[in-house]
Amino acid sequence: MTTLFIADLHLQQDAPELTRAFLNYLEYRARSADALYIMGDLFESWIGDDAISEFEQQVIEAMRRFSDSGKDLYVMHGNRDFLLGERFAELTGAVLIDDPAIITLSEDVPALLMHGDSLCTQDSEYMQFRAMTRDPEWQQKTLALPVEQRRLLADRMREGSGSANGSKSDDIMDVSQDAVEEIVQQYHVRTLIHGHTHRPDVHDFRLQDDEAVKRYVLGDWSDQKDKGWEIRLEDATLTLESFSLSELSGR
Repeated sequence: MTTLFIADLHLQQDAPELTRAFLNYLEYRARSADALYIMGDLFESWIGDDAISEFEQQVIEAMRRFSDSGKDLYVMHGNRDFLLGERFAELTGAVLIDDPAIITLSEDVPALLMHGDSLCTQDSEYMQFRAMTRDPEWQQKTLALPVEQRRLLADRMREGSGSANGSKSDDIMDVSQDAVEEIVQQYHVRTLIHGHTHRPDVHDFRLQDDEAVKRYVLGDWSDQKDKGWEIRLEDATLTLESFSLSELSGR
C-alpha cells in the first residue's frame, strides 16, 4: 500500500496555477496511492460550507473523482480552513479527521498526525487566536453571519496574521521542542508528522529515556518556488519528497 501526506497548499482563487497543480496531483501523481491525507490549510481560507464558489467547486469535484476511484481521502483542519464542515466532507467523499490523529505505519507501529500549529506554544498571541477560532461557540456565531461579512472577516484575519508574523522571530513561529516531546509521550508514539511551519525536514531526537523519535515536517506548496511537498509511506517507510508544480500544472 502507498499512503501520501500533504499540507499547506493554501489554494485560492487568485493562484490558478497552484490550483491546477493540485488537480493534476490528484489525477496523476497520487493516482497510484491507496490513501491521501491532507493535513490542514488545503485552502487559504474557508468561510463555510454554504459559501462555495466556482473556484471551490472545481476543487471539490476533483477530490470527489479521487475518492470515487476507490482511494481513501482524509482531511484535517488547518489554521486557515478550520471552518471546513461535514457538508464539504460529504461533497468530496473525504473523512474529516481530528487534530491530532493516530494512524498505523505498520503492524503495532503508530504515528501521530497533526497540522502543527498547536505545537507553536512559544507564540502566545497565536495560541490565544487559535483557542478562539477553534471554540465551537465562536464558530457557530461566525457561521451565522452573512457570507459577505464572513468574507471580510477572513480578509481581516489574513491581513492581521501577515502583519503580526512579520514582527515575530523565526524561533517563536516554529514548534516548541517541549511541546513536541510532551505530545509524543502523551500519545505513546515515536513518529510525528505535521505541517504548518513551512519548514520541510526530518528531525531526529531522543527523549529523556533515550527513546529515538522522528519528526517529519511537510513543506508548503508554492508556485513562486515551483515546489510541492509530500510524505510517502511505502513498506512501512516514510520518505519526504519534493516535486515540480509546473510539471504538474503543465499536463
